[in-house]
Amino acid sequence: MLALLKRLFPICRSLTGNGVRETFDILRGELPDLAVHEVPTGTKVFDWTIPDEWTIRAARLTGPDGEVIADLAWNNLHVVGYSEPVDACLDLEELQPHLHSRPDLPEAIPYVTSYYKRYWGFCLPDARRKTLRPGTYHAFIDSTLAPGSMTYADLVIPGASPEEVFLSTYVCHPSMANNELSGPVVAVALAHWLAERPRRYTYRFVFAPETIGAITYLSRNLKHMQEKTVAGFNLSCMGDDRSYSYVPSRKGGTLADKVALHVLRRFHPDFVRYTFLDRQSDERQYCAPGIDLPFCAVMRTKYSAFPEYHTSLDNLDVVTEKGLEGGYLVVRRCLEALEANLTYGQKILCEPQMGRRGLYATLSTVGSTDGCVTNMMDLIAYVDGKTSLLDIAETIGLDIFQCDRLARTLVEHGVIDPPGAEGNA
Repeated sequence: MLALLKRLFPICRSLTGNGVRETFDILRGELPDLAVHEVPTGTKVFDWTIPDEWTIRAARLTGPDGEVIADLAWNNLHVVGYSEPVDACLDLEELQPHLHSRPDLPEAIPYVTSYYKRYWGFCLPDARRKTLRPGTYHAFIDSTLAPGSMTYADLVIPGASPEEVFLSTYVCHPSMANNELSGPVVAVALAHWLAERPRRYTYRFVFAPETIGAITYLSRNLKHMQEKTVAGFNLSCMGDDRSYSYVPSRKGGTLADKVALHVLRRFHPDFVRYTFLDRQSDERQYCAPGIDLPFCAVMRTKYSAFPEYHTSLDNLDVVTEKGLEGGYLVVRRCLEALEANLTYGQKILCEPQMGRRGLYATLSTVGSTDGCVTNMMDLIAYVDGKTSLLDIAETIGLDIFQCDRLARTLVEHGVIDPPGAEGNA
């Protein structure tokens, strides 16, 4: 994952343009079945319209003595995203409205965009900005805003059921490792893992520009997604190693919410729990009224909660192998929990005779025999053909993976019915 992230990091991505296409060319090398789609400028997607395509070739701000103040070649963040072309000489007072910096992070280049209103500008560290002297500055941006298209991609990995688990991530930010690229590289790793194992569910991956990309995807696939999606997760900010975070769906209580909270409580109990009022990414679209997909976000440190967010400090020092591994594993556990969340059926009236089946000794592997037997009997007490394994796990205080192992053993010994048995939903 880290190697792939390093390949993608230098690319100048934006809402549209060749940077996104170059990113998908690399991702298709990892996922050959990834389907790439182009949506023409001017296309209406709900209340939005696909904007002109932006092409940036060069950008440079030169000072009164000819020194270069900011250059796209140094860092993609030096130019305001979607800047219109300019070739002008201005005094410092005229230039200031086109400069952006962060006084609270004086060494950082901020990430600034103006997608839907024509503008141009440069971003630079505040420490550098404060050294600018009065005089004439040359602002040069070689860019084009013209009809073109917006690019997104999706991948469907079929399972035994047409019911779908939806994983969404975005590809539109330049030169930011955690906020931008950790999501796509974790998605690629999850797709590889899923492709190599038996799958109960079908899995749908979407890689799209944030906000308008999600809106576009919904405008084209809403009916299908509302009919088929059982759970969805937003993949963003997956690569630092500070904390774990959770943003619920708009109303909460969906299967995705239940699985996310179950995994986080049992494996990362110090996670930070937010509310939907803290939403900032594509959960805004997937949980919008009238859309209402069962969709939440599980991540490492939440967007805007880590100090490097949306600046040049969100670099390859922020994302670590340990961080990416943790981000990958927490989502993988959520998917494993979904796959294990079956409904087993009652087979024997009253308590089964466990001793003659040899189950006391067979299952004495976790803790004491008495504790293991208690867990078995607690599970049996709630198996009724109606209650899911996740709900049972929450009730009896085990994680779903412990319950899954117990349930499989009990099925093997004829104590409970497997999912799908006659009379068992």
